[in-house]
Amino acid sequence: MQKENAISVKNLTCGYGDTIIVENISFEVKKGEIFVILGGSGCGKSTVLRNMIGLFSPLTGEVVFEGIGKFFEGGEENRNEILQNFGVLYQSGALFGSMTLLENTMLPLEEYTDLSFDAMRDVARMKLALVGLEDYIDHFPAEISGGMQKRAAIARAMALDPAILFLDEPSAGLDPITSAELDNLIMELSKSLNITFVIVTHELASIFSIAHRIIMLDKATKGIIAEGEPHHLQKESDNPLVKQFFNRELN
Repeated sequence: MQKENAISVKNLTCGYGDTIIVENISFEVKKGEIFVILGGSGCGKSTVLRNMIGLFSPLTGEVVFEGIGKFFEGGEENRNEILQNFGVLYQSGALFGSMTLLENTMLPLEEYTDLSFDAMRDVARMKLALVGLEDYIDHFPAEISGGMQKRAAIARAMALDPAILFLDEPSAGLDPITSAELDNLIMELSKSLNITFVIVTHELASIFSIAHRIIMLDKATKGIIAEGEPHHLQKESDNPLVKQFFNRELN
């Protein structure tokens, strides 16, 4: 059975000022899948993600969250509803250094809910337990490893029980073992909670381990040059750029 769309990106063009980074791309993200956006440096991976989460407004085109609407239409109430439907892990983790992991995880609950302090604390503890940090709730970010900081940031991103998680270069700065552990966590959350993941990365090991489907962006064409399951693209693609990327070939 064909899965329903979680997100539809339609004729998206995005960039900065007069500089177009990505032009007229369209794709769908299915509910419950781990969807990866990849490509070489400067191809627009993070730019597309920033447009999808509303940090920037597309130059043309639209991002539609199925069942909710378009990010920049419908006013503030619609925008807040969409914001509560997804969580974001930024490349740096973006935890507040002056707050404990528990306090960091409680922040979305404080902003978007009317829960009591005790209830917010219980929810935050549960989210930290989901990522294996139940014994570190009173630690500050500087007191834990980089991999644990990424896990804590995922816990905070899940605070409002979002249907979708956006992860920007989640493995950046991590050693291979810690990166593999993070991949395992993503797969566990996908399977147990049926969360839809949209992940920007160029790490081949992660792509092959976790991605159900990918799109590959190209800097020269400013568009999508491949879409599909990564192992299939590695073996079957006739595009030389795609073959070079997946097989680590040099020009």
